[in-house]
Amino acid sequence: MANPVKLTPARLKELQEELAWMKSVREKEVAELIKEARSFGDLSENSEYDEAKEQQGKLYSREAEVEAILENYELITEDSAFDGTAGIGTTVKVFDPELDMEQELRIVGSQEADPMEGRISDESPLGSALLGKAVGDVVQVEAPVGTVEYRIMDIYMS
Repeated sequence: MANPVKLTPARLKELQEELAWMKSVREKEVAELIKEARSFGDLSENSEYDEAKEQQGKLYSREAEVEAILENYELITEDSAFDGTAGIGTTVKVFDPELDMEQELRIVGSQEADPMEGRISDESPLGSALLGKAVGDVVQVEAPVGTVEYRIMDIYMS
């Protein structure tokens, strides 16, 4: 069995709602598109039919992806024992001495990562380097530009 996907309660709820919407609303919409496209006649040269079938394929693919996540996940709760070290669900304030810049990064599971919003995956190079580290520790991360060093300034539950 594959490693479980790490989800916060909010992301779990989003995925459950998305799956319910796809099965109850979107499947009917796509079925109606296919039915309407069939009424146009010859399916071999019917671009509306081809488009509707493509949408159906994408829908079924996404449904399968969400179902697989929901069958194998680990719930990350904010009330987990916080021991002062960086872990999933914590926000880490790091200082990059080379750029003379501080950054706040929230460590999340891969399903919730959005680096532009300051949410990094626990599986990313920086995320995995931060795991288990404490305030004052220095981590080194291999990046395309070379080794980047960060000093941990603060860690807190967010």
